[in-house]
Amino acid sequence: MSGIFLSLRQLSVTYGRGSSGAAALDHIDLDIASGERLAIIGESGSGKSTLARALAGLLPEGTKVGGEILWPGLGHPPRPGRDFGFVFQDPGSSLNPVLTIGEQIAEGVRRHLGLSWKQAYARAEELLERVRIPQPDKAMRAFPHQLSGGQRQRVAIAAAIAARPALLIADEATSALDVVVQAEIVRLLDGLVREDGMTLLFITHDIALASGFVDRIAVFRNARLVEAGPVRSVLSAPKSDYTAALIASHRDLATPPLIEELAS
Repeated sequence: MSGIFLSLRQLSVTYGRGSSGAAALDHIDLDIASGERLAIIGESGSGKSTLARALAGLLPEGTKVGGEILWPGLGHPPRPGRDFGFVFQDPGSSLNPVLTIGEQIAEGVRRHLGLSWKQAYARAEELLERVRIPQPDKAMRAFPHQLSGGQRQRVAIAAAIAARPALLIADEATSALDVVVQAEIVRLLDGLVREDGMTLLFITHDIALASGFVDRIAVFRNARLVEAGPVRSVLSAPKSDYTAALIASHRDLATPPLIEELAS
């Protein structure tokens, strides 16, 4: 890791208008280093998904945003699909049910990298192989409903990294999967981020799952950043009672992370 990739300075996000507005993020200060794997941890409603949407420019119309999002690692405002990729909890929200897998990935490659259709399809098949889709040549001709949930999420990851983004945002990307597939997806994300030198924002409610592969953890509660630090420091000596309670509620933190168990 070297240098700051992005900085949040007093970032606030409020949904709704006037006095009835609900604060989803409350004056957040946070730096993310280039090449870092950062887990954003929090319960439902803590603000973690709002943070992802704010970075990606996906906040709904009428949302009030205060503070700054700075991108020193890019040197310019991020271009959606090119400078960052986004993996959602439900791949159905990002995959078109009436287009083949190959068409969907190739379209993103062609649009953002300026390749020909032939080149784009070749890269799409390579990406399916990278995310370990069985028989990628056949998968290119398949439709999303013909794949399992885990396979659809792998396709969504392939599409997200198709344009070689600098930042990958995974927003609860494993929460709809069973524990074995969760561990497989985490191992996949970890490998892809390392190989491509991407910065990863891994958003989850599961501190145990994230602890097995991230560099740092940032804990959110009620729209505020509770604490942030290296994963080992946060787990061994949490500064916040809330973080300590989150750790205590995950008894499996006392055992090797599932990602390590599968690799052994």
